[in-house]
Amino acid sequence: MKSNREDVMPYLLSAKTTSQSVSSTVTQANHWFSNINWASIQATIINRAILIVIASILFFILNRGGKYLIRRVFSHYENSQLAGSRFATVKMLVLNIFSYVVIFFYIYTALSILGIPVGTLLAGAGIVGIAVGLGAQGFISDIVNGFFIILEGQLDVGDSVQLGQISGSVQVVGLRTTQVVSADGTLNYIPNRNITIVRNLSRNAMTAIVDLPVASDTDSGTIERIVKKVNAELVPNDEDLTKAPEIVGLVPSQWGGLVYQVRVTAKPGTQSAVRARFLTAYVDALRDAGITVRTAPTGTKLP
Repeated sequence: MKSNREDVMPYLLSAKTTSQSVSSTVTQANHWFSNINWASIQATIINRAILIVIASILFFILNRGGKYLIRRVFSHYENSQLAGSRFATVKMLVLNIFSYVVIFFYIYTALSILGIPVGTLLAGAGIVGIAVGLGAQGFISDIVNGFFIILEGQLDVGDSVQLGQISGSVQVVGLRTTQVVSADGTLNYIPNRNITIVRNLSRNAMTAIVDLPVASDTDSGTIERIVKKVNAELVPNDEDLTKAPEIVGLVPSQWGGLVYQVRVTAKPGTQSAVRARFLTAYVDALRDAGITVRTAPTGTKLP
């Protein structure tokens, strides 16, 4: 029995030591918690929360008021000779820059209220270094590319453009993104760093070819007279044309037949509608004159 007690004693001493250690730790923790000034912490949290709410309200008013004033300033020139697509682009750009400035100072103010030394952080690392460190290389690339797009006047609000696989009308030209509305109404947000090739369809008059597939034995002189007659009726009332249609004449088509071609030159973005109007009028006039307008073989794409 004595031998068994001697074997158990080390474990009992170890358990007693552990119990005393846990008791001491709990006592220290209770002492630490009891020394915390919970009233002061609560007051600090409430005060800073109130300051952030007040700052949020003030910056919200500043943002709304600033944008209202900017729109009011630009509205004085909307009916003047300065107004136009370039004018609308500058207006959206100013609003865009103002929003970024307000957001930056709001974040700076909020962090300062929370006690984060933003000034020291910016002075030590630099704004650019912080941006790169946070993985904002893409954001910086958007800003730089957007700046040169606006500086060079590659895009203006209202222009018909094709940017890569996206085509449509430019709605907003910003420092970070460009917004393009497609023909089906889809609003596309394109990061400026992805804009490498710009096809602006609104800077020059656009040309469209009207093809009239006819039989090889058709008298070209008769077709020309009919085309000129249609032109005399349509051209004076068509405001989208920039000059009178040009008659090209009979040319071989890709499917082996003949087409009688007329070249129409229209305002940017209206060339498809103008071609459709003149094609319809030509076909109706030719059929009324007894001339057959042929179609390409099935599965063949007309030029």
